[in-house]
Amino acid sequence: MASAPSWMRRAVPDAQSLAGQDIEDVAIAAGAVIGALDAVVRQQERWAGAWRQRLALSTAAITAKQAGRVEDGAALRDAVLLTRPGDNVGPAGLLLVAWRRLATRPVEDLLTEDNLAAVLAEFGHRDDESVGDLVDELLQLGASAGTVGMLTGAIAAAERRGLGRTLAPWIADALLAQRLGWAHAVPLLGAEPGWGIGRGGSHRLTLVAATKGVESGQGLAKGLLAAQARAALRAIDLSADLGRRAEKLLAVAPKLRAKGADAIVDRLLSEDAIMASRGDRNIGMSDRGLRRLFDRLVEFGAVRELSGRSTFRIFGL
Repeated sequence: MASAPSWMRRAVPDAQSLAGQDIEDVAIAAGAVIGALDAVVRQQERWAGAWRQRLALSTAAITAKQAGRVEDGAALRDAVLLTRPGDNVGPAGLLLVAWRRLATRPVEDLLTEDNLAAVLAEFGHRDDESVGDLVDELLQLGASAGTVGMLTGAIAAAERRGLGRTLAPWIADALLAQRLGWAHAVPLLGAEPGWGIGRGGSHRLTLVAATKGVESGQGLAKGLLAAQARAALRAIDLSADLGRRAEKLLAVAPKLRAKGADAIVDRLLSEDAIMASRGDRNIGMSDRGLRRLFDRLVEFGAVRELSGRSTFRIFGL
């Protein structure tokens, strides 16, 4: 899996150069990058699940920082993986749960009323009686608007309800995945730290980068396109990195003789990380057997220990 070419990177403006760019040029660059990302998604690699979950983790870390929390990606991962299924993962852990929901649920389930209500709760919002109206508005945008109009309209819809900072990038990513016909959404915009509220006390959502230029509909669209392109470049880079790591894992998989090893390999390819001290009775592997398997995989260079601890270790690509 190759990274994005250098010409594509040069074409995408950063926050400092955005104001001097024409919207047509930004749109062409963003379209090229999203096209490259679309090619990655449609390859349907075995490790695509781990890729999307890793993107969800980095996005949740940005969301936590914007919310004034101190937890980084490692702490968010711990909050979810060190908690038994069904137990409370805490407010920080729920941020990761929300972004994982985007990355793992089928696209057609993302913008339903029940699912959006659950996402709002995970982001820490009170019950919103207007969630049904929001769903209707998003469905209309998805059916009738152009891609840029659809995304800016979704952002405005979230912001009018006071949900812009967290929910707007989530629903924008869901709508983009629906528009492109992907089976699963790819977390993108939430990892772009430029999301924020407009200047002058306005409750209209803009990008910080866009507010340095013209605070108009065109300025918002330009900032959105640039942010989406930068996020897509990061996603493509991560796909190239995880693709190389997955190839190593698949190369050593035939050497693994432990019962249930194939199932663990599949999980490593479909999840961000796995606890080494939590065996799986369904595949007949004890905690001790799982630890031994991971130690061997590390020796082969096929996985990494991600926690930096000697106990409650966590492994992934």
